[in-house]
Amino acid sequence: MRSLLRTPPAALAVAALLSTVAHAVAPTRSAAAENPYPGYRSGIYADPARWLCRGDRPGDVCDRDLDATIVRANGTTRLERWRAAASPKVDCFYVYPTISTDPGGNSDLVPGENEELYVVRQQAARLGSVCRVFAPVYRQVTLTALTARLGGVDIPSDPALAYADVVDAWQHYVANHNQGRGVILIGHSQGAGHLTALLRNEIDPRPELRTLLVSAMLLGTSVQAPVGADVGGDFANLPLCRSVTQTGCVISYSSFRSDEPPPPNSYFGVSRGPGLQAACTNPAALGGGKGTLATYFPTVGRSLPIFPAREVDWLDPALGVEIATPFVTLPGFLDAECKVDASGFSYLAIDVNGDPSDPRIDDITGADITPEWGLHLVDANAAMGTLVDVAGRQARAWCARARRCTTRPLARR
Repeated sequence: MRSLLRTPPAALAVAALLSTVAHAVAPTRSAAAENPYPGYRSGIYADPARWLCRGDRPGDVCDRDLDATIVRANGTTRLERWRAAASPKVDCFYVYPTISTDPGGNSDLVPGENEELYVVRQQAARLGSVCRVFAPVYRQVTLTALTARLGGVDIPSDPALAYADVVDAWQHYVANHNQGRGVILIGHSQGAGHLTALLRNEIDPRPELRTLLVSAMLLGTSVQAPVGADVGGDFANLPLCRSVTQTGCVISYSSFRSDEPPPPNSYFGVSRGPGLQAACTNPAALGGGKGTLATYFPTVGRSLPIFPAREVDWLDPALGVEIATPFVTLPGFLDAECKVDASGFSYLAIDVNGDPSDPRIDDITGADITPEWGLHLVDANAAMGTLVDVAGRQARAWCARARRCTTRPLARR
């Protein structure tokens, strides 16, 4: 129907810094798991106010306003109601990307409506149909500091403080809320960078934590894996996921348009050493090849509220269709395939199946920053439905292999 609505140039400088800190930082068993952090209680995360979402506490931002309108290529639409799982058997632990516009180098612990609360709905809340979602607030490196740095002004920031908060929240969650349940880790950009470090330092070396891992979904970052192998690089024991029934494994990718692959100065898909390449696991075809992504885009057409609001016509206005839901999903709109180019960049190549002859929108809106960032802004939105489906299948596989999906407490030691 129409071509892409490009991101306004004035917003590009801010958006281009969304993940500069993202790079700074197995088999299950049937016996009752031991608590790896016996008696641990965080001075911060014991307070429910320090969680965007806490799966044992209904009624938070992850439990509402997730309905979507299905927009088909032929112009027909249908309402899709979202429902939380009545009795989820596993948990999800989510760490959000760079989003805070607090004035200092690190954010405070008070979430903003158009910042942390906005992005958790985009990237994690929908997983509540599969799992209990736990999403801590953390003192991340802010957009403010990154924007100032781009302009040549240094506002001191502390990535180690941000990571320490993520570790503290994780340890409190495991000690006080997990109760031996399987857990899916999910993060994007800065959040994925912190989760990569958490996996490497806390989970990968410890069998008692690896046994809880359903999978880790690390989006918009460059997890390192050996060329031609699924184990090694960033993780000694955690392989890349190659099927929807594999557990204890890692899904990771950075997305680019298939006709705009990573340029030489790309920040994503990068190899960080000889024999290594960025992991790419296509959630629509974990075994390899091309697959169709199930998308969930915000109806307002902006992945982050730092961009100005705009009117997006998901369908030809002449049809007179009003979309009242906060999300839209576009069946068959995006195909994806992992590719490795001659320069060694490894990335998720996205094909947009727009057709000017039909009434549906023809391209992704508000997704492009500059070529080196690819489709970073919509790494999660472009595949959200697929990630939820994979999470559900992996959760069922974990429960079957572990022979337990229980709420009984962890054994104390």
